[in-house]
Amino acid sequence: MFQLSEASQAYLLKLSRQTLDEFLSFGRRPTDLPTSEELLEKRGAFVTLASHGRLRGCIGYVVPLFSLYKTVIDCSISAATEDPRFEPLKLEELEEIEIEISVLSPLDEVKDIQQIDVGTHGLIVSQKGKRGLLLPQVPTEHGWDRERFLTETCRKAGLPLDAWKEGAKIEYFTAFVFREGQPQAGQKSSADCRF
Repeated sequence: MFQLSEASQAYLLKLSRQTLDEFLSFGRRPTDLPTSEELLEKRGAFVTLASHGRLRGCIGYVVPLFSLYKTVIDCSISAATEDPRFEPLKLEELEEIEIEISVLSPLDEVKDIQQIDVGTHGLIVSQKGKRGLLLPQVPTEHGWDRERFLTETCRKAGLPLDAWKEGAKIEYFTAFVFREGQPQAGQKSSADCRF
């Protein structure tokens, strides 16, 4: 399973916070280029912002469009300012914000739902131009089994709840999750993200 070094985790969390500070203060993005190969590799990722344990914004890219460090910069800004469920983040809120980053593996298509390992895999269900995604940590936090996970991913997509049985495309991925103040990766998250 994909992992990032502790140095890269620390770098990305610091980069996300620096990005939020610079963007909310001056409307600019950090311009330093990292030298680590794993940060320059193209990867999908999500940035989740929480305030006092409650979701405050979450945006990400499923497809690896940009280098990981650039994806984190873009998603940090988008989670703070473009998540339609929340008002844009204000600079004075920043000290209350906790940052979590989920770095995604490439997508694989599910041929048999038995392939889905609840707590390990995230899901994307798509059909007729609609698509919903739930990160791997979500079903574990809610105590869902495999079928409930599929049903809730359909709900997220705005599809009939049984679309996963009726020809919808199902894809899975893993996520390497880390957050500020955590001693090691792998803690649960309440992330309900947009992409």
